[in-house]
Amino acid sequence: MTSLSSAVALPSSCRARPAGGSRRARMVVTAAASSPKLPNGRRLRVAVVGGGPAGGAAAEALAKGGVETVLIERKMDNCKPCGGAIPLCMVSEFDLPLDLVDRKVRKMKMISPSNVAVDIGRTLAPHEYIGMVRREVLDAYLRSRAQSAGAEVVNGLFLRYEAPKEPNGSYVVHYNHYDSSSSNGKIGGEKRSFEVDAIVGADGANSRVAKDMGAGDYEYAIAFQERVKIPDDKMVYYEERAEMYVGDDVSPDFYGWVFPKCDHVAVGTGTVTHKADIKKFQAATRLRAKDKIEGGKIIRVEAHPIPEHPRPKRVSGRVTLVGDAAGYVTKCSGEGIYFAAKSGRMCAEAIVAGSANGTRMVEESDLRKYLAEFDRLYWPTYKVLDILQKVFYRSNAAREAFVEMCADDYVQKMTFDSYLYKRVVPGNPLDDIKLAVNTIGSLVRATALRREMEKVTL
Repeated sequence: MTSLSSAVALPSSCRARPAGGSRRARMVVTAAASSPKLPNGRRLRVAVVGGGPAGGAAAEALAKGGVETVLIERKMDNCKPCGGAIPLCMVSEFDLPLDLVDRKVRKMKMISPSNVAVDIGRTLAPHEYIGMVRREVLDAYLRSRAQSAGAEVVNGLFLRYEAPKEPNGSYVVHYNHYDSSSSNGKIGGEKRSFEVDAIVGADGANSRVAKDMGAGDYEYAIAFQERVKIPDDKMVYYEERAEMYVGDDVSPDFYGWVFPKCDHVAVGTGTVTHKADIKKFQAATRLRAKDKIEGGKIIRVEAHPIPEHPRPKRVSGRVTLVGDAAGYVTKCSGEGIYFAAKSGRMCAEAIVAGSANGTRMVEESDLRKYLAEFDRLYWPTYKVLDILQKVFYRSNAAREAFVEMCADDYVQKMTFDSYLYKRVVPGNPLDDIKLAVNTIGSLVRATALRREMEKVTL
């Protein structure tokens, strides 16, 4: 999908510092003895297509691991319509500078279809927060760090690749190369090509790499977001606060949001089932937040597809997918930034390991090790959130029950611990039983409410 973004100058106080050296140690591994050694002492060559969190993290890890790496990104100032929330663990795990984080959200307000508001965040420790970033800033930082590690960053549009005609042969990557006069990635460009040993597709939901490898289709949501510059006195309210709105008016299968950025807020929504009505849902989200964003000026409009589940195929030969291209966005929450960066790094580490730091050829089996480990770690999270979305986003009555549940401190603690640190937190058996009873009670009340509402409608 073509981006609806329009350019806007960012004040110097909002700009993150240039990328420096990461504290992450150089990876040293040993490949399997069956891996053929590369001829003439050359290094393994890998193309990373796409310069978002997945591509930037992959390119950095590859370059640090001794792999000759080329990262291709078509639009260096791309602003994906993304809420921009990252878990606390990502800041330390990926060595992100704190000035990359626009806002540290410690208060979350969940607002039901009937405008019942529940404050979330009471269980957070003083040092805990949800980081809010702008994708154009985060992406540029990760690309810059990959370049500092030795990756070549190319401004160009990936067109297609040609598979090798013999075992261990080279893939040929074809792309449009942009010079400084066409760096916006919209038109023009000189057609070029180069050879590589493997390809990492990190080129988003509309991945051309996925299309070339026959990865199969998947259901996707459309996300629509407006950056709104609101008066300073209203911005104070959002200093450490984000809002999530649920209801058929803002989305029949997702939620609307108001997330704080450096000097503005991001107001958005998304849907899978009613894409043609996305602007209507966006207007409803603005209406629900009207009193808090009144007097604001829209400074940027963005729209983009968001995958709803992993693609049927994520590896073919020495080509693999990461991030949104692979479909790594969770349902219910719509989280994707952390999983994109994590999958990119895990994929790169598998390539480095399989190639003995870039000295041997890799095989499909090396790339499948990344898939197996990623699925082992995160597949349960995807399934649980899929179930939650089906149960609680199916009607306004169910959404009322969901918001009611969010008021429980135990629910908040378990949710934040799992989100902030990306680990399954064992619960207290007695509290788990209490939670199960409360959940059933909420759903029963929601069902009764829905029936009464249907009677009124009739």
